[in-house]
Amino acid sequence: MVCVLACIIGPVASSWQPEVIQRSPMADSIRDMTTVAENPYLRDAVLTASPEQLQLMLYDGCIRFSLQARDAIEKEDFETSYERLTRAQKIIMEMQNALDYEVNSELCERVASIYGFLYNKLVDACVHRDVDAIDDAVKVLRIERKTWQILVDKVKKARDHVGGSMVEPSNDKDEAQASFSAEG
Repeated sequence: MVCVLACIIGPVASSWQPEVIQRSPMADSIRDMTTVAENPYLRDAVLTASPEQLQLMLYDGCIRFSLQARDAIEKEDFETSYERLTRAQKIIMEMQNALDYEVNSELCERVASIYGFLYNKLVDACVHRDVDAIDDAVKVLRIERKTWQILVDKVKKARDHVGGSMVEPSNDKDEAQASFSAEG
């Protein structure tokens, strides 16, 4: 959980000891993320978010860092592009590591392959300074985010629904397209 939160907002100051961070192999990346942790509104949003909302935040962060890297490559600011792409890659790896194969191994394998594709595109973009690879990754990330948003909305409706029965899916074209991307 701490790693996922660190990807979005950086370490929570009260739960981290400076001497541990300095000796940690992730010390550089954690120090880079501390600026975001200084935003109390974002920190509170993350700490109070549901697991579904956290996943959306991870997608948002990955898209944001990828687009920042794209802009940096176009400006030939390769240090910034490397930093942003590395953050996006870490988010993808956290999402992949969070997959629970015991719940639905077939679905997890499909999602893992999407995450693998995204990770490889971001690595290629970093190595080759390739904005087209970033564009490919962002395109897929936006589809996945949209799919996840539909899921979040359905879960919220189901939770809010009196009697606990699941809400019947509508015939909305966006939902059909999003469920297609989630299932194959």
